[in-house]
Amino acid sequence: MNFLENFSGKNNPFWKYLVTFVVAFIAAGIIGGIPLLFVIIVYTFKSGVDITKMTEVLNDPSIIGISQNLLLLLMLFTFTVGLFATIWFIHILHRRSFSETVNGTKRVRWQRVFTGFGVWSLLMFVSLMVYLFFDPENYTLQFEIKTFIPLLFISLIFIPLQTTFEELLFRGYLAQGIGAWTKNRWLVVIIPSILFGLMHYANTEVETYGFYATIPSYILYGLLLGFISVIDDGIELAMGLHAANNIFGCLFVSFDTSSLQTPAIFHQQNINIPQMYIEILLLGLIAFIFFAKKYKWNLAVLNQRVRAEEVCD
Repeated sequence: MNFLENFSGKNNPFWKYLVTFVVAFIAAGIIGGIPLLFVIIVYTFKSGVDITKMTEVLNDPSIIGISQNLLLLLMLFTFTVGLFATIWFIHILHRRSFSETVNGTKRVRWQRVFTGFGVWSLLMFVSLMVYLFFDPENYTLQFEIKTFIPLLFISLIFIPLQTTFEELLFRGYLAQGIGAWTKNRWLVVIIPSILFGLMHYANTEVETYGFYATIPSYILYGLLLGFISVIDDGIELAMGLHAANNIFGCLFVSFDTSSLQTPAIFHQQNINIPQMYIEILLLGLIAFIFFAKKYKWNLAVLNQRVRAEEVCD
């Protein structure tokens, strides 16, 4: 075991984690948001729209003439800045590289990233086909090649950076810190998952459907990624799953209250909250069983305490 063990015995004071998280969110939310704010202000003044209506503008950028693709690009850019700031500060404060934060070694298992991406993409595609077959009235085809091609490039390039930022920060870096402090793998799964869910508090879905209806879904998805990461001894599979989830959502299905408004292939009219939880549980269980068999996981590792070891290659 390398992911938690290799850094559990050294250089883990709480203040370093606090500083890194503060820097990460300042980099993403403030520095990375400068281009987004600049474009919105310019377009708002050009359009003559009241600048106090920023919430309406973000929900419908066409009000001031910003395309959905441009807005998506600018929003994803904020996470890109956050990712590189996080990698830099982890290196400065902990002398820990990107790969060491991913799995505790000097090599990223990229094949696992692509496997996770492929498996979750396939599961989501099958799920969408089921929805389209049994509930076709809930979906409207809105495919336009001139907007979809830019969306495809933006999604494939920038969404993996966004999801890697979140995985590295929560399932990687924070998980290693909690493992060092508590030596308990269950807490390594649970605490980052709760914080990951709460991080989405500002999403428009939460505002629309309510905290208790939506936040648990983020926590549930975080638990799936957390269990996979701890048992697989690294976050590569979680990186692939998370990227596939967000890319698929951007490219294939949009809905009015989504935080990421895109010119996706289909527009979903109504969101069924209980159905959403069933989907997460079912797809998550299928993916978990597949990975467990493919990689011959030892589930008993969850009950083993985290012990400090020497860094391995």
